[in-house]
Amino acid sequence: MDRAIGIIGAPSSAGAFSPGQEKAPEALRRAGLVDRLRDADLVVVDHGDIPAWRWRPDPGRPRAQNVGDVVTSALNVAEKVRTVLAAGEVALVLGGDCTVGLGTVAGHLPNDKKLGLVYFDLHPDLNVPDSVPEGALDWMGVAHMLGEDQAVPELREFGPRQPLLDNDQLLLFAYAREHATPWELEVIQRRSLRTVPLEEVAAHPEAAAAAALQRAEIGWDKLLIHFDVDTVDFTDAPLSENTGRNSGLSLHAALLALGTLVQSSRLSALTITELNPDHGAEDGSTIDRFVEGLVGCLAGVPASA
Repeated sequence: MDRAIGIIGAPSSAGAFSPGQEKAPEALRRAGLVDRLRDADLVVVDHGDIPAWRWRPDPGRPRAQNVGDVVTSALNVAEKVRTVLAAGEVALVLGGDCTVGLGTVAGHLPNDKKLGLVYFDLHPDLNVPDSVPEGALDWMGVAHMLGEDQAVPELREFGPRQPLLDNDQLLLFAYAREHATPWELEVIQRRSLRTVPLEEVAAHPEAAAAAALQRAEIGWDKLLIHFDVDTVDFTDAPLSENTGRNSGLSLHAALLALGTLVQSSRLSALTITELNPDHGAEDGSTIDRFVEGLVGCLAGVPASA
């Protein structure tokens, strides 16, 4: 990568199902992410963290819990992303739950109109408060970016344009149909959203990512990547908030695909989400393994098995 990386910490679990993700930026830094990136001959500027926010239940908005704080965190991320972009850097946003990714997108707008988002996630995150009972906004983020009518107005309309993204600015990558709700399946069909299925990525991670870039970059000047670590099989590497086992990609396969995506010359931002440090090994080796792989991706070094 020939451009500097601007790191932004987004320690918020406001949109999550439970606490934990707010610890991720600190855990990644403690594992030496910044120094390892520099040791790989990458230029790194650490822009610090937005204010931390730990999840708690919100009886006042049971179907859209902590929405005000989700919006605040997204706005704070967007402000820092604008600073990073103004400096000519690639934004590396360390979440945090998935809703911090709305801030990454919003931080590119309204100026960067020809941008596209590769949403690297088992789940399409197209739910709305009426489609699921839990009220966790982190699996509703994409519905809000696309401006679904039944999305929460405060989050759907917080950005500098509505919707944040049009249908052709989104590609669902490593999407698993069996992990989507009936509502999400209907939205994908109704909007004719582009998808790359999990099975294709699992079989040929690098080829699937390269083909996705060819499809996605038509008409896109800037590429944003949202990487949810729950795409990684929890049995192989217990990283994510979602403890679902025996599904998803191996960490090796996920890193091979991610490493291909981030080498795009159009890369403008990478957002890492849903990492819960408490779920990994107590000695820190799980986070260490992930940091090593992430540095390799950004440095263009193929992931080791």
